[in-house]
Amino acid sequence: MRILFLLTQDLESPSGLGRFWPLARELAGNGHQVRIATLHSDWAGLVERRFEKEGVHIEYVAPMHVQKIGSQKRYYSFLKLSSVILRATWALCRAALAAPVDVIQVGKPHPMNGLAGLLARRVHGGLLCVDCDDYEAQINRFGAGWQRQVVAYWERRLPRLAQVVTTHTQFMHDNLLAWGCAPEKLHYLSNGVDRGRFTQPEPGEVAALRQQLGLQGKRVVAYLGSLSQPSHPVDLLVKAFQQVLGSIPEAVLLLVGGGEDVKPLQALALHLGIDRAVRFSGRVPAAQVPAYYALAEVTVDPVHDDDAARGRSPLKMFESWVMGVPFVTSPVGERLRLAGDPPACRMATPAGDPQALAQVILEVLSSAELADTLVQRGAQRVEEYTWDRLAGRLEAVYQAALRGKHGGNP
Repeated sequence: MRILFLLTQDLESPSGLGRFWPLARELAGNGHQVRIATLHSDWAGLVERRFEKEGVHIEYVAPMHVQKIGSQKRYYSFLKLSSVILRATWALCRAALAAPVDVIQVGKPHPMNGLAGLLARRVHGGLLCVDCDDYEAQINRFGAGWQRQVVAYWERRLPRLAQVVTTHTQFMHDNLLAWGCAPEKLHYLSNGVDRGRFTQPEPGEVAALRQQLGLQGKRVVAYLGSLSQPSHPVDLLVKAFQQVLGSIPEAVLLLVGGGEDVKPLQALALHLGIDRAVRFSGRVPAAQVPAYYALAEVTVDPVHDDDAARGRSPLKMFESWVMGVPFVTSPVGERLRLAGDPPACRMATPAGDPQALAQVILEVLSSAELADTLVQRGAQRVEEYTWDRLAGRLEAVYQAALRGKHGGNP
């Protein structure tokens, strides 16, 4: 099959690196011709815009709708944003029409790649597939109400026009059905983990990083992900950590990642009087992420019981499992289902309560037996969620849909 991925985020962004890239790579490894056309968050600083990587042809065609420089995330003014969106849409459309394809995989139902996908299907007649891996109208930060309305329109409309729709949560599955997506074209495709990327680092690398961050003799509670409050309420974890620190004075909170809320979170830690025990590493290269996991005694996915959390499937859950680190979150949306029975993580209830979150973090830090049990369960659970398995399921969905499109038996 000739497969084209149309994305709106670069391959260093969470979904780009954690979901779409491993899917594309595994499909290429299975013998398919795979091409990615996408946008980049640091267009001016991008050195290489067209290249081959592990059998996948990658082409960055225009800037993203946000800028990410270092650990900071910046939003454009209205006029600049309008110009960037028009440029990105045109560039993605040109890339989509550059060569015939069998499968057009739209990653996230956004207007820029959505229009390109619809155009490519009309011209080339390929199979249009849409992946809905978040509740887009709820997790993003919008400068105006009309922007949210545009995103919500495409999030609801594009899946109805596609021939295959995938999503990674039951919540989004139910939403898509309610929005008019035909049940026969809707498929569950979980998030997963890239075993090739998440391997145990060398002890010397971890020791050097521990010294660099001043973590010698410290008990590390870690969060690895975006520091963007609409989708990741890290302030909840900072508040919970104040209570953890009161019980375990040698504890340190390590926040790994970048985003627009770095400074507000630093201000919150200062206000709570715990700033000396909170480390902000900033955004780190993907190759170094396993070493940061190796520093942690427990990792945390803080969530409120809201639609943004119900629409997410946390990559950090799978990453913690494969790295052998106990994981803490709350039973919101897909998290309870993914955890299994008995659960491979500790759940804080009620969600959104700093005291409840602090309590389960302290339970893990206070019991080596509990921590070991969670690690063992996670190692077993993660075997079902590797990208080679998941890409095989997506490949089977493509093949069945193409057979049905050409008159064969699905």
